Amino acid sequence: MIKHIVMIKLKKFDSEEEKQSVADNLRGKLEHLVDTIADLHSMEVGMNIVNRPSAYDLVLTAKFDDLKGLDRYRQHMDHIEVLNYLFENTDKTAVVDYEV
Repeated sequence: MIKHIVMIKLKKFDSEEEKQSVADNLRGKLEHLVDTIADLHSMEVGMNIVNRPSAYDLVLTAKFDDLKGLDRYRQHMDHIEVLNYLFENTDKTAVVDYEV
């Protein structure tokens, strides 16, 4: 089994309400991928609850059978659509993939 972990730091927004709206939207889009991508066995999205300068805003943990499944997920059109939204609204991301 492969775990795919992504930490997401959103860009600066004019208000906390706007930032929260984008975070909620992104969370919904990510969680919906479980319904549309067969290789994606589970997706957990957590939103940061502590405000520190070094903190990221969201983290996702996804599970796949193997690296081939992770690669198919990365190339899936629904995932690419979410990535486009993510890239429009993020400052930076960090990714770790590992075998369980």
